[in-house]
Amino acid sequence: MAALVLGPLLRHCDESTATLWVEVDSACTVSVTAGGRSWSAPTFAVHGHHYALVALDGLAPGSVLPYVLELDGDAAWPEPGSDLPAPCVRTLDHDRPVHLAFGSCRVSVPHDAEHHAAYGVDALRSWALDAAAAPEDRRRLPDLLLFLGDQVYADETSEEIRSFIAARRDPEQAPWWELQDYQEYAELYRIAWSEPANRWLLSTVQTAMIFDDHDVRDDWNTSARWREDMARKAWWHDRIVGALASYWVYQHLGNLSPAERAQDPLWRMVLDHEGPAELDLGEALDAFAERADDDPASYRWSFARELGPQARLVVVDSRAARVLEPEHRSMIDAEEMAWLDDQLRGDVEHLLIGTSLPYLLSPGLHHVEAVVEALAEGALGRPGHEVGEWVRRAADTEHWAAFQDGFRRVGEMVLDVATGGRGSAPSSVVFLSGDVHHSYVAEAWAAEESVRERSGRTRILQAVCSPIRNELPRVMRGAVRVASRGTARPTGRFLGRWVPPSPLHWRVTQGPWLDNLLAELEIDGPRLSMWWSTGVVEDDDHARPRLRRVADLSPRRAPAR
Repeated sequence: MAALVLGPLLRHCDESTATLWVEVDSACTVSVTAGGRSWSAPTFAVHGHHYALVALDGLAPGSVLPYVLELDGDAAWPEPGSDLPAPCVRTLDHDRPVHLAFGSCRVSVPHDAEHHAAYGVDALRSWALDAAAAPEDRRRLPDLLLFLGDQVYADETSEEIRSFIAARRDPEQAPWWELQDYQEYAELYRIAWSEPANRWLLSTVQTAMIFDDHDVRDDWNTSARWREDMARKAWWHDRIVGALASYWVYQHLGNLSPAERAQDPLWRMVLDHEGPAELDLGEALDAFAERADDDPASYRWSFARELGPQARLVVVDSRAARVLEPEHRSMIDAEEMAWLDDQLRGDVEHLLIGTSLPYLLSPGLHHVEAVVEALAEGALGRPGHEVGEWVRRAADTEHWAAFQDGFRRVGEMVLDVATGGRGSAPSSVVFLSGDVHHSYVAEAWAAEESVRERSGRTRILQAVCSPIRNELPRVMRGAVRVASRGTARPTGRFLGRWVPPSPLHWRVTQGPWLDNLLAELEIDGPRLSMWWSTGVVEDDDHARPRLRRVADLSPRRAPAR
């Protein structure tokens, strides 16, 4: 009899469809019953693991339907005797306010005094416990939970995954305690998503996801020299293939609508498979992952969600699609840029842009990264290049600021949206990001006065929530606070020698906050509200931390400077 290994996870939902993802321990048929109807799908296999996506259709907008998941007819979820609320499929209702949650960077370690001292309290779990305490109040659950990278740490491993590694290979040999292949990624995802409160939350709130560097390795695709160095390591091929193959299964598939999945060549193999034997997708998936790494233009990881007339969400891959050749560096390649250019348009109340790396860094950090890129690309010749390349890797200076061509092009697109050049101008354009292990809000305005006057209706914001659980070392907190001061204007006499003028100026208006946090955003017509919450241990009750807001605000447009 088959049993659940992981999930169910509620993935892509719209007004009339929903997708549930599961991993099970053997081949079977997975069925979901909700609202008096049933849907089913057979499993497919990848390297000895078994998965299924069950697509529900014909649902009513705004439905909240408790469901039961069965494996070959035997009930598997919800678990018998669970004290958590019944899981529900929740479809979108475009007539209601839009409610999103977002964050990034979450290590999966135990929830006790020792690990709370080392990593802080898990904001996601605190949020799940708070929501589960009042299941009748569905307003507390968002329409979408957006994970903006580093859900799993493949290079900074926990005790639990190290035990798994030690049981199957010698950790004294490369890649040592880092992940080696698909099998180890599968175990890492199991650890990340199996804690009971978080597992319940993921079974009842739809999620969208995009990777960042630690999903693969720190500094992933920082520079051409980084890629060359990694390619020379004998273990790297299996690592990157395992990383991208597992990402497709565990994260990417559920980002897509049923129609988008049907256009995916790998998923077509699943849909078209006939016969009694379970489809084994492993070999084809490995070949796909190898090709996606060698030729990033061969596949697009970015995606978009229409959340009704009030909001459009565009999620940008800022890792795998980079162009790293000297003098041609770009955060995303030409095909990806063209896709993004098509997605960034008006005729919606709020345009949301998800990207794991903040588009607008704190001013001090932006200036440093822009200068480091100029050095690394030869502004002071060979000596400057060597210094720039060393700093780029040592200090992780590889955000949008370090890819100035793409930074300027995206800024120009956003201003075109804000001035009504791509349909009716929205009330706001909001970048949602993570990565930097501190949270803040930055507000931007056009550098040119004539453009600023024409974009007066639209607020341009950067909202960052990081980490969910992996607090910044205290020694670095002071530097973050200092870097957040001032206004970003990389066009002065000194920087202007190396860094082209930016179409935007900006400053940090709220924050930085340095706790483990989860952010929420609510849209109701032109009104936009955001708040950040953290988990707090009270009365030494480490098993059930309480949720506490650290910021509650409706951002206002920054004055022109």
